[in-house]
Amino acid sequence: MFTIDLILKNTPMPLSVQRKSDEDAQALYQEIMTAMRGNATVLELTCDRQTEKKVALLSSEIVAVQISQKSSTAATGRPPGFYALADG
Repeated sequence: MFTIDLILKNTPMPLSVQRKSDEDAQALYQEIMTAMRGNATVLELTCDRQTEKKVALLSSEIVAVQISQKSSTAATGRPPGFYALADG
C-alpha cells in the first residue's frame, strides 16, 4: 500500500490518501504535481483503502506532496512524512 501525503498552507497535519499499486501512486503524484504547476484548480481525491474517504482541495494551497510505501516489516521508529522546524 502506498500513501500520498499532502501538506497544505496553514494546516499543521498532512492530508493522506492511499493507493494499492506503485503505478497508481505515481500517477496520482504526477497529477498533483501538474495541478501545483498550473492555475488553481480543485482536486478531488479518493482513497483506495477507505473508499468512502474523499477530499477536495484547491491546488494552489498545496505546499508539498510525498509518496511513501507502507511496509509489513518492523517500523524504524519514525513514520514517513514531513518535518518542519518552526521559526522561534
